[in-house]
Amino acid sequence: MSPSFFSGASEVEEETQLEKQPTKKPNTKTKPEKRKSVTEKTVKAKKTKKNEQKECIIPQKKETEDENSTKPKRKRKKKTITDVLSSSEPKPGCPADLQSLVTQYFSDKRSVIEQEELKLLDSCFLSSNDLTHTLSSYLKQVCPKWSKIQKQHTEKSSVVLLIVCSSALRAIELIKQLTAFKGEAKALKLFAKHIKIEEQVKLLQKGVTHIGVGTPGRISALIEKEGLGLQALRYVVLDWNWRDQKLRRMVDVPEVKLDFMKLLESGILNGCKEDKIKIGLF
Repeated sequence: MSPSFFSGASEVEEETQLEKQPTKKPNTKTKPEKRKSVTEKTVKAKKTKKNEQKECIIPQKKETEDENSTKPKRKRKKKTITDVLSSSEPKPGCPADLQSLVTQYFSDKRSVIEQEELKLLDSCFLSSNDLTHTLSSYLKQVCPKWSKIQKQHTEKSSVVLLIVCSSALRAIELIKQLTAFKGEAKALKLFAKHIKIEEQVKLLQKGVTHIGVGTPGRISALIEKEGLGLQALRYVVLDWNWRDQKLRRMVDVPEVKLDFMKLLESGILNGCKEDKIKIGLF
């Protein structure tokens, strides 16, 4: 047979083999599958990251909320008298200060008409201390005729001059400061510390006392028991401007303020209105 016959047969065989072999699909489909799998992985990774972040953030919020709930809320501290006065210069008291204190205290205890009756005229007051005076120099200014007044005073169980202060220690200090003023006048301690009220009543009854220096609580108690009379009383000097270690005045201490108001009610305000007693703010 001729060689052309074999070559033709081999070509036919090759064609049949090619027809039998499966045609390979183009790679166009594999590429999108890879992209799809990549995108799905990235989305899943993002979701897991978000979930992890949420899981991390949520317990932190809870912890802070729990901490806030357990921690007591800090209240704003109110400014005390000490805070205010430590940053400001002291101002001398005046009759208007006493008048406003009385009005404020009795605002819910007296009727409007009764409150009007508590108001004192300017003539009821002595000149106030301008913070330049000692006790002796102040008393010399407001009681220029003291030597004559003390000689005329002969009544027992009463005093001519009453000095009201916040504590026993302050009373002792003020009595020491009286030396240059009192002369031969007799001064008596009128406070509760280490002194029984019965002893003070006996001392007042025993002889003539010109000056009484004490706390509003004990002075009020003596007036109640009729151990101390107001018939000879002409001057009431309030230790108004003095301040303790906490920069509190006599009327800034609640219990002393209460006793002080009681003292004013015991006959001093009425004596002022009748022009028998004059009040001075030292």
